[in-house]
Amino acid sequence: MFASTATTMFRAGAGRSANALQPTLLRNVACPYAAGLTASPFSMTTPAPKQPQARPLSTRPTPSSLLVKYRVAQPPRRNTSSHHHPTQAAATPDAAADANAAQTAAKAAATAHPEQAVLDWNSFFQLRKARRRWQSGFSVVGALGSGSSGALVLSSGMADGLVSQIPLDPLITLGLMTMSCAALGWLVGPSLGSAVFNALKSKYKGPMAVKESEFFARIKKHRVDPSASSVRNPVPDFYGEKISSVAGYRQWLRDQRSFNKKKGGFV
Repeated sequence: MFASTATTMFRAGAGRSANALQPTLLRNVACPYAAGLTASPFSMTTPAPKQPQARPLSTRPTPSSLLVKYRVAQPPRRNTSSHHHPTQAAATPDAAADANAAQTAAKAAATAHPEQAVLDWNSFFQLRKARRRWQSGFSVVGALGSGSSGALVLSSGMADGLVSQIPLDPLITLGLMTMSCAALGWLVGPSLGSAVFNALKSKYKGPMAVKESEFFARIKKHRVDPSASSVRNPVPDFYGEKISSVAGYRQWLRDQRSFNKKKGGFV
């Protein structure tokens, strides 16, 4: 009787101690499978849901809104490649500097040598045309003279040793050598023609040189960009060799503008 009573009391005390120990273990020992739980798994009440925190309103615009406003407010860009001035498109800083330098040199030459003849553009183009005629005439004369001299020398038999060493027909070899002599005379002709012209027009030699440098500076400044040329739109007289008068120069400028307009239309 005493033993059963003691056993019953011992079991009751163990149960009370276990009941008291259970909350302590729950508070001190963390469950590895409930790392994110803040409430006891034995609790019958569910935790209140977290209320979303309201973000403070700000009156400052965000970068994205600024970008959208900038894009909306910015006017669309116009393609001005085909509406620009044609002469300014081809003009480079170097060409403009050359034109200014040529004008300065012309003024300095006129101031330093007042005794020299003053050339206007019409006189310059006339003298330039006359010089070209002298050059062409001497080219023709030089080609005929050199070809005839070469033919006489070759027909005399002085070049038979050289002709025999060339593995071609002797007539073909002699013909090629004669044509080479004529081509050499054609190439030497312009230099001889310029020398004769300068000797005859010695008082215009200096003014022509100054005027010619200014003319080529203008050509370099106003000519078009040859990289945009095509079969349907070729470059109109890139070096200005066909210009022989003031009217021809104005026509050359109109051709440059027409080239730029066609280029803009093709693009």
